[in-house]
Amino acid sequence: MKLTSSKDFLGQKTVLVFFIGAFTETCTKEVCEFRDAMSRLIDLKAQVIGIDLTAPFSSKRFSGKNRLPFPVLSDPTHKVFEKYGLQFSPCDETDCCWGTGCYPLVKRSIVVLDKEGIVRYVWISNKTTEEPSYEEIQKTLEHLP
Repeated sequence: MKLTSSKDFLGQKTVLVFFIGAFTETCTKEVCEFRDAMSRLIDLKAQVIGIDLTAPFSSKRFSGKNRLPFPVLSDPTHKVFEKYGLQFSPCDETDCCWGTGCYPLVKRSIVVLDKEGIVRYVWISNKTTEEPSYEEIQKTLEHLP
């Protein structure tokens, strides 16, 4: 599946699941939670899209291993993470990495879009072991037309 724009999701409620480490314990648990909730999300007419930082072959392998019934897209250049404001610099670029500047980092996040593509909910992880409130995500979807 080749998706190139959030416009590809217009007309349906969409849950973007941004994760930063395929095969890590927390990210695996998170995407499997969405896998297991798919029947409820389908009833709410919501499409789940996973977005991973790893290379496409790794995203594909991760998706297959965990039997994910939703697409998992690869964003190794962080362009989609950046578009949603989920990329940050951890330090002053002149004072770290021996003067070469910092590598941008991203955080695991959940973004819910309405049918028009407007962001209606955002959750951003501040800890590697933190999980989103799946109940909040479901309530957000329930309240969207």
